[in-house]
Amino acid sequence: MADLERIRLVILGGAGVGKSSIIKRFLFKTYTDKYRATVEDLFNREYDLGGVTLKVDILDTSGDMQFPAMRRLSIATAHAFMLVYASTSASSFQCVKQCFEEIREQRADYQDIPIVIAGNKSDLANTHREVRLEEVTDWVYCELPRLRAKVLECSAKEDQNVTDLFKTLLSLSRFLPVGSNNDGTSGLKRRSSAYVSASSSRNKNRNASTSVSGDKASSLFEAADPSTGSGVVKLKPRSRSLIRRASRKTKQQINNASDDCNFQ
Repeated sequence: MADLERIRLVILGGAGVGKSSIIKRFLFKTYTDKYRATVEDLFNREYDLGGVTLKVDILDTSGDMQFPAMRRLSIATAHAFMLVYASTSASSFQCVKQCFEEIREQRADYQDIPIVIAGNKSDLANTHREVRLEEVTDWVYCELPRLRAKVLECSAKEDQNVTDLFKTLLSLSRFLPVGSNNDGTSGLKRRSSAYVSASSSRNKNRNASTSVSGDKASSLFEAADPSTGSGVVKLKPRSRSLIRRASRKTKQQINNASDDCNFQ
């Protein structure tokens, strides 16, 4: 039986910066201009790493501050963070700074946690830029304590650097080699994937799963093609109570162990 590694990536940032768009562009190669406020969405995927199974949870959080308890729990259970701002909004960068302060206050190990600061909407930066990349890098590398962090600009709409965001997170987490000349996906085969929405009570349940093996297995950073029904099966919806129980269980595990995912 393959060994198990698990990593939870938590996406934080202000409302409307494109957190959900980044995730859906990466996972499903889809994009929409229609905005829908997120309460909390959880995406689950499994990958083969040559005898080791890597389970990846991607948690999409709310952009407002109406759910402080959920926010604290997401920060407490994270193995890595993506802090998203819009390069067209100076206030969204201030929100990223606030998110980092929350991480620093709650996590004594914040200097060891992989963090990617993502500047979305770079496709609009030529005409509507309010946040310069140099301003962000100066804040991260000059003003803050030494971190395991990297700054990247991206565009979910144009699919620019979206894959690099997640590849960088796993590289900082030491699941992938840093500075690799190729895409870093050699030998990484996706086993299955699932999507769970904690806010599905307001919308129709959305669940998808793909399972592939052998020579036809997709790489870690290759999203499933939603236009083909190949290998896609529906999962039973997971209730909000089940998600809350899972969250409590995870929180208990955090209290019992300083880190349940080996980054070293």
